[in-house]
Amino acid sequence: MKRGAAMLLAACLAVILTSCGYHEAGHNNKLPTELHTLAIPVFVNTSQTYRIEQDLTAAVVHEFVARTRYHVVSREDRSADATLRGTVLYAAVGPLTLDSRTGRVATVLVQVGIKATLTDKGGKVLYDNPSYVFREQYQISSSPSSFFQEQSPAMERLSRDFAGALVSDVLETY
Repeated sequence: MKRGAAMLLAACLAVILTSCGYHEAGHNNKLPTELHTLAIPVFVNTSQTYRIEQDLTAAVVHEFVARTRYHVVSREDRSADATLRGTVLYAAVGPLTLDSRTGRVATVLVQVGIKATLTDKGGKVLYDNPSYVFREQYQISSSPSSFFQEQSPAMERLSRDFAGALVSDVLETY
């Protein structure tokens, strides 16, 4: 009987501990409580990659809307309590692996460098990271009949990964 009670106690304790962790996940917002509206204008693009700033900005806006209760405005807005600005510093695409049979590129690596800064209405920096680096790889089909352009989906994955990391950093680092 003692063994059964000990197992029941251990099971209850495990449920309580895991549910507490689940409840706290995503609620570790350390930003000032007076922030209610967040402006996220389109990032600046200093790279040569077309529309990358729009994809990254859209992913960040989506992530803030999904994970926080802030009113997010996807443009410059002077009435916003804080503004998140980003700059795409560079975007590079290069071969990662070669097909041993053909000598052609088999896998490509995309690498993007981004700067992000969150400032309040008064210009106080609430968060700053001048050197985000994100990478994503994709395969190139060697068969013309099954060719599928994978670069766009790879950029979407990279944008989502960046947005998730940025939102977590902003909420938990302040």
